[in-house]
Amino acid sequence: MLEVKEINQFYGGSHILRDVSLSAPVGECSVVLGRNGVGKTTLLKCLMGILPIKSGQMLLDGKDIAKMSPEQRVRAGLAYVPQGRDIFSTLTVEENILIGMAKFSGAKTRKVPSHLYEIFPVLDEMKHRRGGDLSGGQQQQLAIARALASEPRVLILDEPTEGIQPSIIKDIGRVIRKLADQGEMAIVLVEQFYDFAEEFADNYTVMARGQVVAQGRGDDMPEKGIRELVAI
Repeated sequence: MLEVKEINQFYGGSHILRDVSLSAPVGECSVVLGRNGVGKTTLLKCLMGILPIKSGQMLLDGKDIAKMSPEQRVRAGLAYVPQGRDIFSTLTVEENILIGMAKFSGAKTRKVPSHLYEIFPVLDEMKHRRGGDLSGGQQQQLAIARALASEPRVLILDEPTEGIQPSIIKDIGRVIRKLADQGEMAIVLVEQFYDFAEEFADNYTVMARGQVVAQGRGDDMPEKGIRELVAI
């Protein structure tokens, strides 16, 4: 389980995250909702160690990871799919995925696990093409496969539906649900669209102005009120 306890983060003199707390249990999809600019991406960058926190705790299975470097957090079991995908456009699909296996050593780093191509068949068909030649939706699938290649205990996704065609959004949604149901990892999904979030949330956290304004179980996520705090 990933637990965040009362973390605070500042950009200069601006207080960006204010006593943010949430938990992401293994076997569940934990959704973080909110409009643009409320601190969602900042929260994820803090989880990955890209940005420092001023105070609070971040625990992975009870171990404080707040002082770990991003590389150490990956080795501990966190994987991050950033907003905008950030794939390596001049490398092939296969090379992009192999980069996600950098925490391993030996022969394991030289071959893409077959199950990743089974999850995203289009990547198998295009494994020798450059990442920059893929469509936006295919690049998003590649970014998720690259993250999964590290065999994470926590998969962190920042708005994976942004700019993606509806058919691929459905494919990505099926993968998220399947990964959660396998019970081997926790999933943290940042989203600003209520309908997608509501479909996959086992639990939810709503943010506004850098702080948590609502939390609960996905089955009890009230449409009224929350839609006013997120994009339609």
